[in-house]
Amino acid sequence: MEEKQWYVVNTYSGHENKVKEKLEMRASSMGMEDYIYRVVVPEQTEVEIKDGKEKEKVTKMFPGYILVEMVMTDEAWFVVRNTPGVTGFIGSSGKGAKPFPLTPMEVDKILGSMGISRLEIGNTLEEGASIKVISGPFANMIGTIKTVDMENQKVEVALDLFGQETIVELSLTEIDAV
Repeated sequence: MEEKQWYVVNTYSGHENKVKEKLEMRASSMGMEDYIYRVVVPEQTEVEIKDGKEKEKVTKMFPGYILVEMVMTDEAWFVVRNTPGVTGFIGSSGKGAKPFPLTPMEVDKILGSMGISRLEIGNTLEEGASIKVISGPFANMIGTIKTVDMENQKVEVALDLFGQETIVELSLTEIDAV
């Protein structure tokens, strides 16, 4: 089975939350939970001062766009495309071509600014779990998590370097689940 990746879906501006709800309901009612995982409306909270009072205001980072973590099968692609309010995927050349996923670094940047992790903490990121390094000098190596520091978005990982276990500190943007 293909792996799940993040895609950018175009929606009618102002309908992002409605589309998220409809898509989650459709995924559930059509038994697609194993293909359509998370739907995220990228938002950030800004503090504005009005009449001398601080007020928090949630703004959309990309009006008219949502992120969908999914396995790009024909069926899942069809379900997302045909959800009311969806106008298409970003990164598709059209003519029935499937879209390109976001890179892990792009996803980390967007989700990280919202305080969300691309990796599922607890399932993927726990001591003893295996991870794959996806960037930096240790790219493509498989390691074992020794410690997780969510506050600083870092993990200590044991890697096999020339037959010897070596502990390295990596940021969450440099790793992926195996």
